[in-house]
Amino acid sequence: MSDPLMPELPSAGGDAAPARKPTDWTTDAMRRRIRKRYAKERRFKLLGLAAVVMSAAFLAFLLVTMVSQGFGGFFRTEIALPINFPQTGMEVDKESLSKPGADLALSGAGLENTVSTAAVIAFGPGGEEFISENAWLSVREAIKDDPSLLDRQAVISVPASAEIDRAVSEEGSPEAEAAVAQLQAEGAIGEGFNWQFLSASDSTDPTQVGIWGALKGSLFTMFVTFIIAFPIGVLSAIYLEEYAPKNRWTDLVEVSINNLAAVPSIIFGLLGLAVFLGSWTLFGQKFGPLLPRSAALVGGLTLALMIMPVIVIASRNAIKAVPPSIRDAALGIGASKVQVVFHHVLPLALPGILTGTIIGMARALGETAPLLLVGMRAFIATPPDTLTDKATVLPVQIFLWSDEVSRGFVEKTSAAIIVLLLFLLAMNALAIYLRNKFETRW
Repeated sequence: MSDPLMPELPSAGGDAAPARKPTDWTTDAMRRRIRKRYAKERRFKLLGLAAVVMSAAFLAFLLVTMVSQGFGGFFRTEIALPINFPQTGMEVDKESLSKPGADLALSGAGLENTVSTAAVIAFGPGGEEFISENAWLSVREAIKDDPSLLDRQAVISVPASAEIDRAVSEEGSPEAEAAVAQLQAEGAIGEGFNWQFLSASDSTDPTQVGIWGALKGSLFTMFVTFIIAFPIGVLSAIYLEEYAPKNRWTDLVEVSINNLAAVPSIIFGLLGLAVFLGSWTLFGQKFGPLLPRSAALVGGLTLALMIMPVIVIASRNAIKAVPPSIRDAALGIGASKVQVVFHHVLPLALPGILTGTIIGMARALGETAPLLLVGMRAFIATPPDTLTDKATVLPVQIFLWSDEVSRGFVEKTSAAIIVLLLFLLAMNALAIYLRNKFETRW
């Protein structure tokens, strides 16, 4: 059966059959077909628009929920605590406060009991429950900044207890809300920005916790991950794409890399546990782990193994996207193979390589399972100073806080999530900047 839209060809006998007339687009049947076609196109556009709107709605819901729950984590309830230091009987050498042992000198002088007693004197029996159990740390810092406080009465702002902090938001017990009403009547309660949340580390008291220790651990871990995964991944991609012969061996390597990119992250955690923290035997003698447990160095090496396949795949695709004519032109003017790769191909592929690397780094930043297996879920009260110090990372810190019984950690968990999202946005912004900076058009 011939196509109604095509004219009939001449027959084998040489007689040309009359050509059919062009399709009549004004008939009712053709108009119905056109209307159906346009209706399908409109429905497809509406489905695409609905998908975009739903995605934006879910994203907005996530952001609004996180901000509404976590915004309060950047603030804390403070109580103005009057302390008459001359009447406390504390004997502290003021000259020792400028020396490294100042913390021990103040602690040994009974500062913690002094602060609890001052709360009872100021607010009556049970007043020590109005302030945080670690409120004396704020008093200690105030004395170190101004030793003259020991010679007079002073009013020092200290963090409120977790129960009082929740009662301010009308989420506490009736007793705590009554205490808040008493403090408000005395003008002794207020709210201030919680700088300690950005400068402190983990704590058992939700009013004293901070993210700096976990954030510093994340920075150290990402540094190790980058310096290991980026050069090895890019050089592997260059070799596989530009130099490696096409045979069964390279096919096996390519299949393995593609499969490794889809392996669950916890498998890499087991690999890091076995390779970096496992015992090993040499000449019949058993030795302990090669690297310290819970260190940023171990976490970075484990995450480098995880994202290396991603970097290799992204780098190969970026290198493959460079037109062959550029290689041919460079070879035609006498450039060597190395000059072609590093002077022409690699600069053109660099934006794609950097984008793939940042995507892999962002995935590593949000990982928790591999780091739990290498011991980076420990309670870290002091920020790490070196790559071998015990450390944790932001996702693990968020996981640990979300598992706490105290409700005071709810806001801190959401606030830490906000910091993690800002960290990810900063990494994505860096990727966009680097891509635009190094992008070369041809």
